[in-house]
Amino acid sequence: MIKTVDLGKTVQTSEGQLTILKGINLEIKKSESVAIVGASGSGKTTLLSLLAGLDTPTRGQIFLGDHELNDLDEEQRARVRGEMVGFVFQTFQLLSSLTAMENVMLPAELRNDPDAEEKARELMHRVGLGHRIRHYPRQLSGGEQQRVAIARAFASSAAVLFADEPTGNLDTKTGGHIIDLIFDLNAEFGTTLVLVTHDAHLADRCGRSILIESGELVVEGG
Repeated sequence: MIKTVDLGKTVQTSEGQLTILKGINLEIKKSESVAIVGASGSGKTTLLSLLAGLDTPTRGQIFLGDHELNDLDEEQRARVRGEMVGFVFQTFQLLSSLTAMENVMLPAELRNDPDAEEKARELMHRVGLGHRIRHYPRQLSGGEQQRVAIARAFASSAAVLFADEPTGNLDTKTGGHIIDLIFDLNAEFGTTLVLVTHDAHLADRCGRSILIESGELVVEGG
């Protein structure tokens, strides 16, 4: 489902070039769950952004499904993301002007899915928020907002779900519920799950972990 070949990312700073990632070679199979772990500044989130097609590498190749992302322009990458990718972020990333239900419907509506509303309603009930479909993000707690974000990610019928510190802004108990929800839905939908986390318990729930140190892949665990 995902493959990288000699992947590298370098950026220009006021102090010269900064290498964020170097020589990353990895493969993630369909329906796998993989945690990307490492210290702050190790390159985890940059790697996630590259795998998802949100950023472009300085060198190397990224394959997402049948697509080599480097061969695509931004419009084509956006189309691939819309067709294949779902996201769950630490900061929820909900649109404040839309209700919870409308936020969940949005990815399917953008694909002109005629069942967008039905799917969204079902997923809102699955994440325990059937009674909150008409509420706006500002009327929801952090945990409720993250459940909406998870429903939105799965409503997109994504082949790959990328999650960046999905429990980072939540208390331990709420975070535990969110973790259970992600893995329950992931198992049901057969989605490939790639997540960045500092949480050892969350990483342990995944099939394997990838350790990044100073921009290099150090360990691939099972």
